[in-house]
Amino acid sequence: MELTELERQSLTEVPHPSLPPGSNLYGSTKLFPDYQAEDGESYLTLVHGIAHESSVSFVAILQATRALRKGFESVIYFYGPGAMNCMATRGFPHTGDSAFAGEHNINAQIETFIEEGGKVYVCRFGLSLHGLREEDLIEGVIPAHPLDIQDCVIHYTRKGAIVNSTYML
Repeated sequence: MELTELERQSLTEVPHPSLPPGSNLYGSTKLFPDYQAEDGESYLTLVHGIAHESSVSFVAILQATRALRKGFESVIYFYGPGAMNCMATRGFPHTGDSAFAGEHNINAQIETFIEEGGKVYVCRFGLSLHGLREEDLIEGVIPAHPLDIQDCVIHYTRKGAIVNSTYML
């Protein structure tokens, strides 16, 4: 495709790349200590966000994984539409196929979290709202009664857990 003179002018107004690959764009000063868990500390993550509708669910899983690696007893509880994050049957045109880059990022991160010792719960009512079946859950995800979400929060709050609650409409 041939470019007009104005299109060529627009492309060359600012030299590209402005910085070579590997250039620092941002500082790296960390302001807070790299805290590690003290004996018996817990970290509860609540996820109400829909897979792939924003970064909320994925970032929450990454934060829970980081807490786990810092030594916290780390637990993730998916409820409401967040239950969709726990499906092993994601893929198109076949289960396991990625229709777009990153389609299985959430699956892979949940699997990593479980493999590294994290515990994942999913609300059965959240599953039912979307016609999702328990047998299609990612291996190791624990189905929970709808009344368990509140008692889970009470349980971990009484343990003094840090509670990270993410919510997306």
